[in-house]
Amino acid sequence: MFERISEIEARYQELEDRLAEPALARDPQKLRELTQELAGLRELVSAYREWKRTSAALAENEELANDRDAEIRELAKAELPELRARRDELEQRLKKLLVPRDPRDQKSVVLEIRPGTGGDEASLFAADLFRMYTRYAQGRSWSVELLSLSETESGGAREVVANITGPGVYGRLKHESGVHRVQRVPVTESQGRIHTSTATVAVLPEADVADVAIDEKDLRIDRFRSGGPGGQSVNTTDSAIRVTHIPSGLVVQCQDEKSQHKNKAKAIKVLRARLLDLEQRRIDSERAAERKGQIGTGDRSERIRTYNFPQNRVTDHRAGVTLHQLDRVMEGEIDELLESVATHLEAEALKEPA
Repeated sequence: MFERISEIEARYQELEDRLAEPALARDPQKLRELTQELAGLRELVSAYREWKRTSAALAENEELANDRDAEIRELAKAELPELRARRDELEQRLKKLLVPRDPRDQKSVVLEIRPGTGGDEASLFAADLFRMYTRYAQGRSWSVELLSLSETESGGAREVVANITGPGVYGRLKHESGVHRVQRVPVTESQGRIHTSTATVAVLPEADVADVAIDEKDLRIDRFRSGGPGGQSVNTTDSAIRVTHIPSGLVVQCQDEKSQHKNKAKAIKVLRARLLDLEQRRIDSERAAERKGQIGTGDRSERIRTYNFPQNRVTDHRAGVTLHQLDRVMEGEIDELLESVATHLEAEALKEPA
């Protein structure tokens, strides 16, 4: 690890020297590129230099702890615990800083939740998950906009699509993509038997126009009448929109608004996010073929978490963490789970070759 950081520090010093050359001012594009690269390395190099200073001070105090002067020995020994703790803290920080940052982390997201196996109970669980993420978003002052909702008669969700907007949303929620499993006694179960159901969650970074270009000629727009439970206020006109992206075959429909234009805009937003996700998964797949392990791709076929209601227990199978506070988790208190998973995946990423 320190060999890699030492090389990065050498590159940082090289960049500082290059930026000091007067001739570089005549090439604004190169100046901008080098300045951005330098800024991207600054935090890591700063932490590394502090680690070197701390390590040197620790080595000096360890030597002074054996000094013949009793007073010097005591002073040196008194500082050792603090210096060791600081050195260890800096090493952990360096490990995290070495993990390549995802440039999409600051983006807002399109959240999609659908029931899997389990019938009505799976639909109810999908609705519960959406409520959990909504509570979490509210606690972080993020904005949640419902883009599409298809409800069941029992109050569950056949599909829910929402836009969660705020700083760093994708970076916080990106590892939630996957299969979530619930174990509980359904309200309709007279024998008190525990049923197992699933729901799938997809967290897609919101795509800008610059990220994904969509040609109107590649779209087929169908209009139809809105319907379903709770649709009384929108189903009196043909305001629902179905957008088909012909090249990819992706289909998005939206019926939440009374206006066709608003529904179309929402559908295009979801389509753009799905197309960006499709491209990113293609890139991830190509990278995975070049190495033995695939880390952090959010494979949706993977069961990532189990929610056991009778035992008030939630287990994340990637990080191997179990919490006996499911009631609080379902109220949106998921920070501990998110941080455990992120820490685990960062550690796995560090094992990958540079």
